[in-house]
Amino acid sequence: MSQKTRTVSARSFFAPRGALSEWHPNYEFRPGQLEMAEAVEAAIAERKHLIVEAGTGTGKSLAYLVPAILSGKRVIVSTGTKNLQEQLFFKDVPFLQQHFANELRVCYMKGRSNYACRQKIYDAEREPILAGLEEVADFQIIREWEKTTETGDRAEIKTLPEGSTAWSKIDARGELCTGQKCVQYERCFITEMQRRALASDIIIVNHHLFFADLAVKENDFASIIPDYEAVVFDEAHELEDVAGQYFGMSVSNHMIEDLRKDITAISRRKGLGTPELDRVLMGLQDATERFFACFPAQEGRTGFARRAAFVTQYDDLYHDLLTALEMTGVQLQMIRESVDEIVPLFGRARTLADNLKQYLEGEGEDYVYWIERRGRGVYLQAVPINISSLLTEKLFDKVPSTILTSATLSVGGGFDFLQKRLGIGYSRTLNVPSPFDFQEQSLLYVPQHLPDPRDAAFTKAAAEEIVKLLNLSEGRAFVLCTSYQSMRALHDRVSFAVDYPVLLQGTGPRNALLDEFKRTPHAVLFATSSFWQGVDVQGDQLSCVIVDKLPFAVPTDPVVAARTEAVRRQGGEPFREYQIPQAAIALKQGFGRLIRSRTDRGVLALLDNRITRQRYGQIFFDSLPDYAFTTDLAQVREFFARP
Repeated sequence: MSQKTRTVSARSFFAPRGALSEWHPNYEFRPGQLEMAEAVEAAIAERKHLIVEAGTGTGKSLAYLVPAILSGKRVIVSTGTKNLQEQLFFKDVPFLQQHFANELRVCYMKGRSNYACRQKIYDAEREPILAGLEEVADFQIIREWEKTTETGDRAEIKTLPEGSTAWSKIDARGELCTGQKCVQYERCFITEMQRRALASDIIIVNHHLFFADLAVKENDFASIIPDYEAVVFDEAHELEDVAGQYFGMSVSNHMIEDLRKDITAISRRKGLGTPELDRVLMGLQDATERFFACFPAQEGRTGFARRAAFVTQYDDLYHDLLTALEMTGVQLQMIRESVDEIVPLFGRARTLADNLKQYLEGEGEDYVYWIERRGRGVYLQAVPINISSLLTEKLFDKVPSTILTSATLSVGGGFDFLQKRLGIGYSRTLNVPSPFDFQEQSLLYVPQHLPDPRDAAFTKAAAEEIVKLLNLSEGRAFVLCTSYQSMRALHDRVSFAVDYPVLLQGTGPRNALLDEFKRTPHAVLFATSSFWQGVDVQGDQLSCVIVDKLPFAVPTDPVVAARTEAVRRQGGEPFREYQIPQAAIALKQGFGRLIRSRTDRGVLALLDNRITRQRYGQIFFDSLPDYAFTTDLAQVREFFARP
């Protein structure tokens, strides 16, 4: 370990002869990293907002962590994924701690379902809540781990299967939490998490937890994250979609059924069962089944603009469900004074009734409403059409300094699209290019002979082109598709035409598929949106990224349709002002999977030649890094033939 260093500014840390260069003899000075760090430092000190696009390889994690630590203020770092949270806390922070004189006061916070509930674990030893040998075996792993863990974070248990149903029965989700009335409150992992946060200067969260907390911030009891003076959003391109979820509303048959099951389980454990309670719960089950049977049977999302007509047509079934929820609440109210566990159940019944009424009868001009069916689940959902005014009011006007960063924030070199969508109009901006030599390391190939992607002949021709590309790259490729339908169609045609191991999204957990890809020579992975970002495969194992089409959002999707219509109503051009910028950022994300280090080399193939034939294609080119470019497959062959 090198001698601990007292760093007083970002420049003294990142400069050519600064602290970082002293610790690492092979340290390579990155001007972009220093530029970003100084911009973050100034924004926090001067209470300003800042948007930074930091190209891959900039070293942006340290570029915001160091000035955040040096600021002396409580700073929230919000990431796009839990994996990135863990990387910051378990890799970057310990690295910095080796070289700072003072102890760094840093913690991480996740959503409640990531933590175990001690009381549920102890109850499970006495009460028959486990089903089958698999759950019993998983519970034994959890029970032994609970005796020694300090955090209660499920991520510590490497031997627990990802889909363990035992975990869902003992996690710390708030639906059954009695808070300070719980006998385990002082030892509760959630209590401990909040204590660590109160004692920390840097708190690492993820976007979902941050916006769940922001949505209830006015209610001190419901708030989880302590007060802060600055926020850094890493992977900030995700903010609009994530924030929308938490300022919207959702009601589903599964939510009501889970409530009914939880009431039944507690009434049995506590000896609270009565014929009247059983009758009310049976009525709730019946009313739920009849009401949700009224909605369309097709899978996926469909818009729901006819709320008033629906209420008129199904008035009896709707009010039967409201009454059943109300009667459930009455029954719970009668016993809540004597049993603490009933209090959160009563709150859930009331919230479900309020949300159902708001969904079907509330003022709807500012929200988009849709129905989503997933298997047996029917979800009634609504989100704000435009999140910008809410974020301006609740975030940017209240927090002195917010820093938004990602490798993909600008469109055509500017930040207007992001600023308008998020309501952050008064911010500093900085574009830090990647230190990688994209002209030398990468080649963008756009075949000109393929049909238009909207043509029925496209799938067959695209599959044939993919086979040619995979034979040149010897597998080692991601085939990123813009829809599940396209992914399956291309996979079915290509998988039998190549001799390489072919993986398909959906056949296993995401992390397991990614691990299998990394350890399988010459593998090919067919995937959709969840693999377009947050995936890092360095080296020759990933040498080709193939994208089937320009990633325009599906225009018939209820949220997309509502947002494009909102732009049109305001006199704008939805395709140019919303759909093209959104697709440009998505394409940058997909292509960003390929070049992850200075030694990576590879080919990016876009099978959609509208990028070269339509005028709007220039916006995509202006948004992408400066890749070498070709329309000739022979140049792809030459690229792969180079040593």
